[in-house]
Amino acid sequence: MDVGMTLPVMEPDLWAEDGTLEAWSRAIDEGPFSSLCFGERLAFDNPDAPTLLGAVAAWTSRVRLVTTVVVPQLHAPVPLAKALATGDRLSGGRLTVGVGVGGRDEDYRAADADPSTKTIAGMTERVATMRRVWAGERVVDAVRPVGPAPVQAGGPPILVGTLGRRTIRAASAWADGLAGMSLDVDLAEMAAVFDLTRESWREAGRPAPRVTTSFWFALGDGAREQVHRHLRHYMNWIPVEFVDALAASAGFAGTEAELVDQLKRIEDLGADEVQLIPTGSDIDQVKRVADLLD
Repeated sequence: MDVGMTLPVMEPDLWAEDGTLEAWSRAIDEGPFSSLCFGERLAFDNPDAPTLLGAVAAWTSRVRLVTTVVVPQLHAPVPLAKALATGDRLSGGRLTVGVGVGGRDEDYRAADADPSTKTIAGMTERVATMRRVWAGERVVDAVRPVGPAPVQAGGPPILVGTLGRRTIRAASAWADGLAGMSLDVDLAEMAAVFDLTRESWREAGRPAPRVTTSFWFALGDGAREQVHRHLRHYMNWIPVEFVDALAASAGFAGTEAELVDQLKRIEDLGADEVQLIPTGSDIDQVKRVADLLD
């Protein structure tokens, strides 16, 4: 099973020092990780996802770059397809695109996006347009098709970010796999989602899907408090009493040995990749996990 690492793009002290994102990117690329991941929010102080994609393409040379996730409905689909194809070009064909409907109304308001498109159908329609752009079709009235063409034939692989049964079944018609996320690292729930994904792709007559999942993590003394601080900042659109209740069991907080055991259990479920989500911006987290994987 592969193990990826997510950049600390949602941390409150991300911008306290110049070079944090570059240092993390280079450490991930030089380590035993399979992918470098980052997600998207608009009404927040995180970096813009398409801009960051260009930077990490330049800062790395080996790992896959995974958006976990972008919300197509927050963008015009043709410019988004162009930005992602550019990222695929700059990275030499290392991009995987995770997409999701998005759960925050404030992001739709910030993008001046139509809230009625916050649906599976709205996401599906935009993904189809992006794939037409990547195929070189003339999707707009212009002299030439919108480019550049991505390095990967047909465009980057697309994973659907969801745990919902309806979305998984609907996405089996067009996605290449699952970008899952576990709030509390519930292995039984993971197994059920993985099984549903494989069953849905098989019933749709599609090739076997890439099955990935992710979860928040913190290591060592004060790990649970670190997860709690992260969730208080990141989940700012949810009433704080609900966040505090969730923080008692969310993600992984423990020792290195316990994390290794947890990863082995997820591997036994047949996951292709786990993408760890840091709950702090200290680069020591990357080094500690890298030592476990070497």
